[in-house]
Amino acid sequence: MTPSRFVILHHLAPTGEHWDFMLEREDHLKTWQMRSEPISRAACPIGCTLIKDHRKQFLDYEGPISGGRGVVTRVDRGDYELLAADEDAWTVRLCGRRLDGDFRLLRTSPDSQSHWTFTAV
Repeated sequence: MTPSRFVILHHLAPTGEHWDFMLEREDHLKTWQMRSEPISRAACPIGCTLIKDHRKQFLDYEGPISGGRGVVTRVDRGDYELLAADEDAWTVRLCGRRLDGDFRLLRTSPDSQSHWTFTAV
């Protein structure tokens, strides 16, 4: 079985900067937008927002985003193992250059599907 991949992209946009944390899921990338860079286990917790799925091409892409929406550069990438997932929490084991270990994405608001935190486990 081929391992699933993840990528973290730094997105410099006209409205500011953020980081996109993307997990490969079949034909798309499940994506959370992070307010700060997840550079190590010590950098956790980080507030993030679940956003629309992205195309898998972003696993290997760096450069301008169409429509003048900015530029992305890859911060980290590697393989991941999904340890547990439901509508309120995802636990993953990341094997990246910068992020290595177990992390949890946890939905923080019962009234919103989009508010999450990213923490080391």
